[in-house]
Amino acid sequence: MKQLVKKIKITSTLELISGLHIGGNKENVEIGGIDNPVIKVATKKNQPYIPGSSLKGKMRCLLEQMHGKELGKSEEVNNLFGFTDDKSISKLIVRDSYLSDESLKKFEESEGLDMPYTENKFENVIDRVKGTAENPRQTERIPAGVFFNVEFIINLWTGDNKEEFIDLLETGIKALENDYLGGSGTRGYGQVRFSKRIVEEIKLDIN
Repeated sequence: MKQLVKKIKITSTLELISGLHIGGNKENVEIGGIDNPVIKVATKKNQPYIPGSSLKGKMRCLLEQMHGKELGKSEEVNNLFGFTDDKSISKLIVRDSYLSDESLKKFEESEGLDMPYTENKFENVIDRVKGTAENPRQTERIPAGVFFNVEFIINLWTGDNKEEFIDLLETGIKALENDYLGGSGTRGYGQVRFSKRIVEEIKLDIN
């Protein structure tokens, strides 16, 4: 039986180069309110955050596309990210990412936002025949220039290759920087940049 031998902790900060929208709960939207709110943490005064599932899912999708594989068809990607259908366990943990202290302070001092942590962007559907704007809607975004703390954990089991896993994760991060995170990326949303990665090896001792 394989044994869990160590963990690799990789930390970084994620900077928003353009506004980010990762959709939240629309059930409580009031008349005249935001049509497309972002996801928030109720226990942190409704601060926006980036779900680990959003980061992990986007990187996985990009890596599979780069390998020319459909979902779950890349053995290399499955070995790190896991896949339910073939009972491959995920060896990669992606934590939810929360606002950095620097960004929280920036928000506290800002007077130009529509809401405490976000901005509203008005969008329209253009009738290409008439040349008119129709169906105006408001989309909530986390503004550009904001930083989030990011943490990845790679679980290494007996026989796993540490460098291969780190290299694959690094490839996924770089691919994401050249794509987008969240919704409306083809309209300019969700461009991100990661700071230099800090790698820490955590040895496990059962004694």
